[in-house]
Amino acid sequence: MSQLGLTLSRHLSREQSRHPDATGELTDILSQIGIAAKIVSCEVNKAGLVDILGFTGEENATGDEMQKLDIYAHDVFREALGWSGHVCVMGSEESPEAIPPPDGVLPGHYAVAFDPLDGSSNIDVNVSIGTIFSVHRRVTASGRGSSEDLLQRGREQVAAGYVIYGSSTMLVYTTGEGVHGFTLDPSVGIFLLSHEGIRIPPRGKIYSVNEAYSDRWDEPVRGYVNALRGSGYKSRYIGSMVADVHRTLLRGGIFMYPGDNETADGKLRLLYEAAPLAMIMEEAGGAASTGRGPILDVEPTELHQRTPVFMGSAEEVRALDRALLDR
Repeated sequence: MSQLGLTLSRHLSREQSRHPDATGELTDILSQIGIAAKIVSCEVNKAGLVDILGFTGEENATGDEMQKLDIYAHDVFREALGWSGHVCVMGSEESPEAIPPPDGVLPGHYAVAFDPLDGSSNIDVNVSIGTIFSVHRRVTASGRGSSEDLLQRGREQVAAGYVIYGSSTMLVYTTGEGVHGFTLDPSVGIFLLSHEGIRIPPRGKIYSVNEAYSDRWDEPVRGYVNALRGSGYKSRYIGSMVADVHRTLLRGGIFMYPGDNETADGKLRLLYEAAPLAMIMEEAGGAASTGRGPILDVEPTELHQRTPVFMGSAEEVRALDRALLDR
């Protein structure tokens, strides 16, 4: 079978076989994420044909208005992971507290945090959206897990990735041994290896940031963006983190969501947005920073903790860090 025809399940099995002591639990967690992604992808593609668009009238744990499809995706991933038997606790953007596995399910050895539907405000205008996930080994001894199992540095992640629901559905993941992308073949409902060993270019010519907030940024950030613009960089901003980071990963450049004079820590959540995508970036040869140090080295203290984010090609992120450290 050619590499292009390698399915996600076979790829995961091949990677597991390289580790004789592996139990298969992590493999099954990633497989369950793939299954949940296919279910959500199917529903996303029907948005507008079924009654799943629009707001619920409620806010999630971080104060964002909840879309119907947010709740649907949250439920799909919670069920897929919770019933796997390999997870001791989960964290989701849509839940204010840590989520235990269902009653009657023995807790496993892993903690999973996820953003079930990143960029959901773009659903009704048919812009790419996505799912982000992060996997840690539990640190509590036994029984059901707790927030302690989720509140770990990104550097301790054993797997991370995202799914982008766009012109095609693509799952990108890493277990610390390279970054691989799989595209969903809708004719057979299988993820096939399409991007093996993704490496981000060391430099790019695209920067991605919401410039509508530029009057709130610190002067070094404004100066850095102005320097990029003066050097011929092009601005591209979608407004779905998964989509913006996916483009940056494949084409190079830098994605930014800085803090500002109203929200010093920015908008993006550390555990289930910034840290997993930072792991992807570093594994692909790029970098990811808060502006004060690597995102993966931040010690989390809250489930929904926010952080400034600068990630992309290593040379761009290093230049940004120098600009901010000089402030």
